[in-house]
Amino acid sequence: MAVKVYIVYYSMYGHVEKLAEEILKGAASVEGVEAKLWQVPETLNDEVLGKMSAPPKNDTPIITPNELADADGFVFGFPTRFGMMAAQFKAFFDATGGLWRTQQLAGKPAGIFYSTGSQGGGQETTALTAITQLVHHGMIFVPIGYTFGAGMFEMEKVKGGSPYGAGTYAGDGSRQPSELELEQAFHQGKYIATITKKLKGSV
Repeated sequence: MAVKVYIVYYSMYGHVEKLAEEILKGAASVEGVEAKLWQVPETLNDEVLGKMSAPPKNDTPIITPNELADADGFVFGFPTRFGMMAAQFKAFFDATGGLWRTQQLAGKPAGIFYSTGSQGGGQETTALTAITQLVHHGMIFVPIGYTFGAGMFEMEKVKGGSPYGAGTYAGDGSRQPSELELEQAFHQGKYIATITKKLKGSV
């Protein structure tokens, strides 16, 4: 039976979405792993989104909280709002009380990735504050540490991400994830899928 890794994200302007697509490729590259991409529900109406110049959502399926129980491991992604995860993703986690009561996510590995507007915009605080969601569910936080190697020490080019997980800088919205940021995202998907497979095999 294939090991299931869900990449669950929220993306308003597409930056997190691009990272999610690379994480999906990385996870799917691990033999015996079935990786699937999901997005969480939008909480803002079309009028508000229009005023924010948000592009239309793609056709990635929208996940419901109960569907999380089907996965063996996760990678959760979201943009930063004032140094924390966007409210849309927090609202999704807030709806997982039923899974918490039945402990259906306990013991499952999970990673985090993110996008911020600037270098001081919360690349690490977003991950740190998001860990509380995993803790209350009893999930196992899987950081990438420095397993990405030399890419973690890039100093000549702007690069998002940290030992907590893959990341990108959106700037004013016009900057797109760089090749190095996408490579780190692929690495994270592959890394977490490998760990999920090991944990699943040891049960």
